[in-house]
Amino acid sequence: MRELAPKELDTLVIEALAATEEAWRQVVVSRVKALAAGQPGDGRPTVAAAYFATTERRAADGMHLGWSPFVAALSDSEDVPDLRPTRTTATAVPLGKAALAEEVFADPELAAALNRLTALDPPDHGDMLRVHLTTRTVTRISR
Repeated sequence: MRELAPKELDTLVIEALAATEEAWRQVVVSRVKALAAGQPGDGRPTVAAAYFATTERRAADGMHLGWSPFVAALSDSEDVPDLRPTRTTATAVPLGKAALAEEVFADPELAAALNRLTALDPPDHGDMLRVHLTTRTVTRISR
């Protein structure tokens, strides 16, 4: 690789990043499919899409926005559900407790894939991540 011209290396980097992002998207799809298969029902797949909201995480160097490792909504139709925040009471969660909740309750493979997608394509406030199970696509929806 050291013998390649800079333009060729740039092309490789772009292609590698695109392939990496798509691979992590497919991990998200696979984990959501497994979650949907475990939902109660009559055995027929009824989940068409799953949605993830953003979440802020406190770190030593400040606040960071990423994808929540918890499914915000499962939908049995093509319609995008209204996931706008409603009036709620915010409760501060100590840093260690938030990490513990994620460790205990979140799917580790799904959380890792969402974290990698955050690093590759950081979300904005109000964005949603749509995981369409029929087409196996993951799309960021901006409001």
